Amino acid sequence: MTTASFDQPFSHYPDDALQGVDGLDTISSNEATTLDELFRERVRRGSDAVAYTQFDDTQDLWQSFTWAEMAAQVERYQVAMKQAGLVKGDRVAIGLANSIEWIVFDQAALRLGLVVVPLYVSDRADNMAYVIQDSGAKLLLVQNPQVWADINAADEDTRCVQQVVVLSGSEQGELQSELQVQLVESWLPEFGEHMERGMAQPDDLASIVYTSGTTGRPKGVMLSHKNMLSNAYTGMRSVALTPQDRLLSFLPLSHTLERTVGYYAALMSGCEVVFNRSIKQLSDDLAIAKPTVIISVPRIFERAHNAIHTALTEQSAFKRMLFELTIKSGWQRFLQQQGDASWQAISLLAPLLQKVVGSSVLQRLGGNLRFAIVGGAPLSVDVAKTFIGLGLPLLQGYGLTETSPIVSVNTLERNRPDSIGMLLRGASVVLAENEELLIRSDSVMQGYWNNQEATDETIVDNDGDRWLRSGDRASIDEQGFLRIIGRIKDILVLANGEKVPPADIEAAIARDPMFEQSLVLGEGKSFLSALVVLDNKLFEKFCLDNSLLKSELASSEFVNSDLHQALIKKIAAQMEDFPGYAKIRKVSICAEPWTVESGLLTPTLKVKRPKVEAHYQQAIDEMYAGHGVHKS
Repeated sequence: MTTASFDQPFSHYPDDALQGVDGLDTISSNEATTLDELFRERVRRGSDAVAYTQFDDTQDLWQSFTWAEMAAQVERYQVAMKQAGLVKGDRVAIGLANSIEWIVFDQAALRLGLVVVPLYVSDRADNMAYVIQDSGAKLLLVQNPQVWADINAADEDTRCVQQVVVLSGSEQGELQSELQVQLVESWLPEFGEHMERGMAQPDDLASIVYTSGTTGRPKGVMLSHKNMLSNAYTGMRSVALTPQDRLLSFLPLSHTLERTVGYYAALMSGCEVVFNRSIKQLSDDLAIAKPTVIISVPRIFERAHNAIHTALTEQSAFKRMLFELTIKSGWQRFLQQQGDASWQAISLLAPLLQKVVGSSVLQRLGGNLRFAIVGGAPLSVDVAKTFIGLGLPLLQGYGLTETSPIVSVNTLERNRPDSIGMLLRGASVVLAENEELLIRSDSVMQGYWNNQEATDETIVDNDGDRWLRSGDRASIDEQGFLRIIGRIKDILVLANGEKVPPADIEAAIARDPMFEQSLVLGEGKSFLSALVVLDNKLFEKFCLDNSLLKSELASSEFVNSDLHQALIKKIAAQMEDFPGYAKIRKVSICAEPWTVESGLLTPTLKVKRPKVEAHYQQAIDEMYAGHGVHKS
């Protein structure tokens, strides 16, 4: 591996968000040293307060649950788990959408010293089967018997599972297995059993979280109670939640960002969490819940940004001008508040325009958001500028499952949208010779489950200090803001030696709503190309407006056609700030979207680059015909 200097690790933190703020009721990581203690302390502080709200399909209404009601359910699950013969250290898997059942299962398991293994409900059955088999999970909670039937039919040995519990479906049944599938209400006792003290210690393993596996089999990241508690608390000291906040939870709880911030940090603060019914109903649920905070991936805001600009094309010139003036004045005011620009008169217009124009747009997000934390992928500065200009701060952060997950985040007072923010307290970083970011903190994982070789490759020991190799190239400025250049393994090296981070270009392309998905190629080549998935309706309109023929797609001369040149020009419009060698010269349109089901996306919707390249190798070869062999 490349070397790094550990003499002067970089540690630079923002102001403490928990200091000098009225009305906070934060539980520190010293007051609760395990995740189940955190839950019990929150129950003790306000048992009658609303903890969670979710939609009940059977009654067709939204139902709220107090902390006392949640605690009673946790105690029922504890008894059922003990009666199932589970002992400290056993692994238990959960494959549910975000719900009170997810929380209750997790807390009951943690209090008994069990190890929780989250499954993505959107994942393929064979991937879920692999996670169950690799972790050796003994108990599985899923939505219905069919989920287990699909998992059990996969080509993996899941005989480690001793009990399957389902929320709905047949109460009992043999499903291609000798294992009995029980309905949860039959499995649970009528009453629970109060445990004054949990069985876990701070350094005990709390969860095995499997990475999304963009390049191969997912690896099981071992996270302790201390790992996740320290991350949630130091995250709160950068961006604080309050008891008055309401958080709409829509990223899956199997995603470590949602779990740490939208669950454990929310527990620390005492804020209410509302569970989104589904991504398809996200717009409706935002309007109903009117959250003050959300945790999101950039794609949610990219889609909203594209929808806004598409709608603007049908508005009058005056309304378009008013919208642009709102963004310009709001952005200028933001820069002044951040100390990044001198005063300009246009900023005086921002409060009025944000109230008149911005608030009407932000009503689509519930109209009550204080801020949104964005992570999981690069956030376009243009997208951030739009929403900040409208009056909604987007706070981009950075992290890895292996760091529980947050490493850095922008704050309300110190926000640089072109960065991934400043380090959380207690974290230190150094840059290796190849600019790889190495991280040290209490949040760094214990290692990979059943994979010592991968652990040794990822954890660097320096005189007893454990440093995590992130796999990301990074830079740090004099003010303490970090920026990610790109994944080291994904950096494209052109034939002329220029190094190109494809993620930046893919994010730029995504700013055009016609481009649903893109993958930039060019390793070892003299130019860049791209595979793209298009929005059919917008593509048809584009062709009609520009008198282009979609039939040219089927032609072997597509790369020389008017349609191809028009698409290249449309991409170039989003890349005016990129150097010449980073321009896209050729493009190939993929007929079908890349999905989790097709194996081309991870459950967290990251593109599996090797899989996509292999799937479209013929199209890639055609784009580079006469330019040598493409390196996969």
